[in-house]
Amino acid sequence: MTRERVIEKVRKLLALSNSSNQHEAALAAAHAQRLLAEHNLAMSELEVREEGAGEVAIEVAKTVPKWLSALFATVANGFDCFPIVTTTARCSRLRFIGVGEDPAVACCTLQYLMQELRRLASAYLRASEETQGRLSAADRQRVRSSYLLGGAQGVRQALAAQKAQTPTTSTALVPVKDALIKQYREQQIGAIRVQRSRRSTVLSAAFQQGRSDGAALQLRPETAPESEPLLPGLSSR
Repeated sequence: MTRERVIEKVRKLLALSNSSNQHEAALAAAHAQRLLAEHNLAMSELEVREEGAGEVAIEVAKTVPKWLSALFATVANGFDCFPIVTTTARCSRLRFIGVGEDPAVACCTLQYLMQELRRLASAYLRASEETQGRLSAADRQRVRSSYLLGGAQGVRQALAAQKAQTPTTSTALVPVKDALIKQYREQQIGAIRVQRSRRSTVLSAAFQQGRSDGAALQLRPETAPESEPLLPGLSSR
């Protein structure tokens, strides 16, 4: 019996456990618990399946810079979401497809990390000009871009280490979430076109400093009060 079939059977048994016939209800509940134990399942898997997948998105400029694209993919992976970029004539939407609170937490984290990396990049650029003198517009852009690419890589290393230590999803739940995300994508999005970006030439010093600073960042923003939105510009579906 496949895992999906087991989950479906357990759900039916749990429904029977609410029967007015006490004997029937007790037998159904016992059988459900036995199946859960035999197949190493948790009740949380049934709850996730019932909840289904959804998405949360953030709007950014129409052209998504390479560092932001890398950061977006990193955060999506860190919170067990599937990342999709949708571009219109006006802007691009970075969409996190996931289950439960995963997409909202991922989107909030992305906005926080974007803000922090931009702030650090501006500070690094100011410090560079204090020691090297005023840079041309082209050189400023190269320094900033190199630093941000490094920062995104640093965050990737830190988030991967954090996920290895404290996974977002238990091993048993991973296939359940993956199936729900796949189902959502097929129903709501359809075929996806994969676009590969070209390699970037970076300034080593700026890149390495960005990577070091990115790896040292606090990876999650402070939890906001429930009465307040996570961050401005966040939309859900």
